[in-house]
Amino acid sequence: MPASQLLFGELHRARQLSDELFRVVDPDSMYERPIPERHRILFYLGHLEAFDWNLLARRTLELPAFQPAFDRLFAFGIDPAAGDLPDDQPSDWPKVAEVERYNQRTRERIDAVLPQVPELFLEAAIEHRLMHAETLAYILHQLPYERKSPQPATAARACPVPEPSMIEIPAGPAQLGLKPGERFGWDNEYEAHTLDVPAFAIAKYKITNRDYLQYVRAGGSAPFFWIERGGVWFYRGMFAEMSLPLDWPVYVTHRQAEQYARWRGLELPSEAQFERAVCGQAPSGNSDFRHWDPVAVTADDRPGDSGLRPAQMRGNGWEWTSTVFAPFPGFRPFPFYTNYSAPFFDGQHYVLKGGSPRTAMRLLRLTFRNWFRPSYPYVYATFRLVAS
Repeated sequence: MPASQLLFGELHRARQLSDELFRVVDPDSMYERPIPERHRILFYLGHLEAFDWNLLARRTLELPAFQPAFDRLFAFGIDPAAGDLPDDQPSDWPKVAEVERYNQRTRERIDAVLPQVPELFLEAAIEHRLMHAETLAYILHQLPYERKSPQPATAARACPVPEPSMIEIPAGPAQLGLKPGERFGWDNEYEAHTLDVPAFAIAKYKITNRDYLQYVRAGGSAPFFWIERGGVWFYRGMFAEMSLPLDWPVYVTHRQAEQYARWRGLELPSEAQFERAVCGQAPSGNSDFRHWDPVAVTADDRPGDSGLRPAQMRGNGWEWTSTVFAPFPGFRPFPFYTNYSAPFFDGQHYVLKGGSPRTAMRLLRLTFRNWFRPSYPYVYATFRLVAS
C-alpha cells in the first residue's frame, strides 16, 4: 500500500480518537476552562480542524477560505506565563453547533483533496492532532467528575513497590536528533549529533508515590494529583478518586522533581543521559491510549529480567530532565510552522522524554522532545534520578 494511503488511514483514526475525547465532556461543559492557563474546551474542538485546514488546504493547496473568521479564531493555542491568564468570556465564543458545522465542512473539503497533499504535511497534521489528544486529556482530567462521562477502565494489577536501585551506565556516546530524510520529525529533533557522556548511574524505576510520600512526610510539597482527607492521601484519577497507589509513578512538576532530587542527594538526568540509558527499549504497555491513569512502575518487568536496564523509559509518564529546551546545532524552523518550537527556546521550558499513558505510539520515538514550564502541574510527568 502506498505510504500516502497509510497516512490517510492514520489521519482518519486520529480524528476518531479526538472525536471520542470530546464525547467524554458533558455537552453543557464545552465552555469550561478546567486549566486556567489554557483555552476553554470549545477552542480545541475548533482548533484541530482549523489547523488541518490552514496547513493542508489553505497553505499547501491555496484553496479559498469559506469561514476565515474561524480559521483565525482557532489557529493558535496559548502558553501564558504564570499570572498572565486569559480573561475571555463564554459569550466571546461561537456556538458549539457552529463549530461542529465548520469542522464537518473542513473535513469534507480536505478529504476531497488529500491525494494532492504532500506526505510531510499529512504527517504534521496527524502528529499535531495526536499531541492534542494527550494535552486535551490533561485538560479533561481537571474537569469535575460529574461533568464527564466515565470510560471503560482496564484493571491494572497491583505490584510490589520496588526498593530504589541504580544501574551503572558506562561512558560512551549519546545519539541525539534525526538526520534529514531519516523519517518524519519536528524541527527541534534535527540535526542528528553525538555527545560524549561520562559514566553515571541511573535509577531502574521511576520515582513512585511511596518514594515521594516519604518526602512529603518530611516536609516536601505534595503533588498536584494528590489530595489529603483526614490524614490519608488519595489520588485524583481521570474518572475517580482512589486511595494513593503506592506502586504508581508520582506525577510532579519539574520544580518538585528537582527539590526531591536534592533531598536525596542526587540529580535529574540530562537529555543526553536519558538517551544513553534508554538503549532502544520497547515502549511500556501503558502507552498509546491503553489506560487513562498510570500503572505500577514494575508492570512491564518480564520474568527472568536481568535487571540490567532501566524500566519503563517510554510510557507510563513523561520523564523530566535537567535540560533546558533549546535548539540543536543547525536548527531550522519548519517554514510551514515557524512557531512550533522557536518561541519556547526562552530558557523557561524543560525537556521531557519518554511518553505517558496518553502518548500515541508514533510519538514514542526516541528523538521526540516534549517541553513544559517548570511549575506547570497538569502534565503526566514523573522522573527518575541519576548519580554522576
